[in-house]
Amino acid sequence: MVLKYKFNLKDITLEDFKVYFLALFKSILPKKKIKNLSDLESFIQKKSAWVSQVTLYNYLKTRMGTKYVLHFDNEELLSSINKAKWNIYSVALQDLTFFSFSYLNAFFNYEDIIKSKDIFQSILEREKQNGMPEEVLNSAKNSFEERFKKVDWKKHYNSLPFNDSALALYEWAPIADELKKLDRKIVLNSMILKWDNIKDEFAKLIRI
Repeated sequence: MVLKYKFNLKDITLEDFKVYFLALFKSILPKKKIKNLSDLESFIQKKSAWVSQVTLYNYLKTRMGTKYVLHFDNEELLSSINKAKWNIYSVALQDLTFFSFSYLNAFFNYEDIIKSKDIFQSILEREKQNGMPEEVLNSAKNSFEERFKKVDWKKHYNSLPFNDSALALYEWAPIADELKKLDRKIVLNSMILKWDNIKDEFAKLIRI
């Protein structure tokens, strides 16, 4: 029998929920066109944060409070959620950066691909000030460099570009493995569907 548990605000830091609900509110507002690299950087940062946090917290709200998860004491749970949040977000940033520059290359013949590195590094430096752990920061930098070498910029945007972040959600969500195995398809699809919306939004907003 699955126990129901209300996802209380006290279980998540105030800062996390400020980002979460602000992103939800902004999602219904008129969208700003992406006219330059500064706009693109802002888009990548905000949308990556929104997708990664909304999917993580929604999944936790669905599964939080089962007898498996209730084995965590509050401090341990919060630590697990925070670790998951940063790791999923760091991969989401990579995915959206690679998608964006691949799309620009394929449809606008944009060749200055090295700017993707500048944008990614710039976002990480700001997030370091916001508390991104050093180990996540270093792992993200290394992963980005390895993935960068393998990207086919003309095709990547249409070659399952968001699989890595969906798998990161599945891997890092602090839910018992017994339950995650049952949820795998739903969890992966939940993120892919949100990324599909971001892809459509990007295509409408891009003006570089």
